Amino acid sequence: MTEPDETASFRLGYVPGATPGKWARIWAERRPDVPFELVGATTDEVVDQVRAGALDAGVVRLPIDRAGLHAIPLYTEVTVAVVPKDHVLTAVDEAGLEDLSDEIVLRPHDDTLPWPGALPGRSPAFDSPTTAEAIELVAAGVGVLVLPLSLARLHHRRDLAHRPVTDAPQSGVVLTWPDAENTELMEEFIGVVRGRTANSSRTPRPGGPPPSAPSPASRGRTKRRAARRR
Repeated sequence: MTEPDETASFRLGYVPGATPGKWARIWAERRPDVPFELVGATTDEVVDQVRAGALDAGVVRLPIDRAGLHAIPLYTEVTVAVVPKDHVLTAVDEAGLEDLSDEIVLRPHDDTLPWPGALPGRSPAFDSPTTAEAIELVAAGVGVLVLPLSLARLHHRRDLAHRPVTDAPQSGVVLTWPDAENTELMEEFIGVVRGRTANSSRTPRPGGPPPSAPSPASRGRTKRRAARRR
């Protein structure tokens, strides 16, 4: 495990809809000596910057090319349909793809869902370049939009509503970083993400004493307990 230099910082890329703020707050409490930087970008941009060493790690949506990268699952997002607030779909708690068969279903160029084939429903006259623009079309009554819940919340509008679509593809979110020897800071961040407490972290506190070896008395007690078990 490599050590950081004196001017080290930790740079985390994240995609729209991801919320790494909690991790940033925990990092600030545990490692106030190391600046923590958040960089918003698309999945492709984050992956490219992680490979280039411009970012230490990234929170991205699958699928990605994992060559040369670690990737650990964080969570799978609920998929929802965004519709106007007075749409018939708002009368139910959840929907299926069949319920969208008569709808114009928008698919922006930055769609993050791994559709195995054609989208449900009818195709729009053109595809919106971005999710934000597709949301504007939904608000104008042009169609509906199926996307991860976090993006629906990110683009929330008072005149729109969303409902879970139970049989739609789902978006998996992972933490990715270079497939190489982990730095001390990377180990620290993995501990934050996995919910390890400061005391259970694998990494030493800055300026803290090294882990102490068991005392002879402690070793003796351990041996006696092992002998009794035999």
